[in-house]
Amino acid sequence: MIFEILHKSDTEGINEMSRMATEIVRDYYDPIIGKAQNDYMLKLFQTPEAISEQLEHGYRYYFARGNGKNLGFLAFYPRENALYLSKLYLYKEERGKGYAREIMEFLKTQARELGFNRIELNVNRNNDTRFIYEKLGFTVAWEEKNDIGNGFYMDDYVYAIEF
Repeated sequence: MIFEILHKSDTEGINEMSRMATEIVRDYYDPIIGKAQNDYMLKLFQTPEAISEQLEHGYRYYFARGNGKNLGFLAFYPRENALYLSKLYLYKEERGKGYAREIMEFLKTQARELGFNRIELNVNRNNDTRFIYEKLGFTVAWEEKNDIGNGFYMDDYVYAIEF
């Protein structure tokens, strides 16, 4: 697996990331949070404009590639005391192939380069991938419910790992 960074000047790459994110996230989250909330969140976070703005504010987006194709993507940014993993998604046909450990090693390296020994992320309470994070050594640090507008909430566990 290789990780290819998305540069803020790469308009074509930003459009590709948005298309890929929309496809993967729609497939994954419509059954968990419903189509209406997912559509709203995709407009907030995964349009080309939203991705460009995130890149301007310190997010790092990466394509996860292997076997000559996109397997998925991830995005993270530095926070006060941790690297915050904002997005980590794989195409449905790529899940369950053991990529999570390789991705986590990449994220730990990125965290160390930024001076952190901690990674944090939010996981929806109804998302079974929380069990994958637990197998990777993450634990629930706290719970939160965030109003994201339009009558929608993100009802999450915040997971963390120190290394």
